[in-house]
Amino acid sequence: MTAIAADSVTLANGEKLSADLVAIGIGVRLSMELAESARVEIDRGVVVDKYLETKMPGIFAAGDVARWPDRHTGEHIRVEHWVVAERQGQTAARNMLADAASGERERFDAVPFFWSAHYDKVIRYVGHAERWDSVEVDGNLDAQDAKVAYKLGARTLAVATLNRDVESLRAELAMERAR
Repeated sequence: MTAIAADSVTLANGEKLSADLVAIGIGVRLSMELAESARVEIDRGVVVDKYLETKMPGIFAAGDVARWPDRHTGEHIRVEHWVVAERQGQTAARNMLADAASGERERFDAVPFFWSAHYDKVIRYVGHAERWDSVEVDGNLDAQDAKVAYKLGARTLAVATLNRDVESLRAELAMERAR
């Protein structure tokens, strides 16, 4: 996109598209120089184990950069939200201080979640779904009263809600219990 006007956007190839609304998602670009110089494994982030430790003993990663094994999806995932980063930092710190030989280390096992406020609208999202094969909508999206479940087979990987905070908490609890 090279330009946004009141009623259109202009793409890089010069094509103009009419538009009533333009939503722009701006993400983060990971700063991987330190990880690369330390020669830790990198795959769309710093790969860590269930204790947030890299394959190099004593080197941990937490936050936006950490790609950890999620028990619910069975995949290594990375989540860019401050609550996840805060929880990972706490777990990584406890694991750094624990005696690895005693087996007292703690698995990072929190169900990821985030929320996004858009003026008076708040979307809550719990779980993690990079891919899914079905989406189930319960409620009315236009009325901003809905729960959207992202499923892979019979498993619910993630749930997004609009004005259904209790259902979001129930989904998080169900995912925690499933672990």
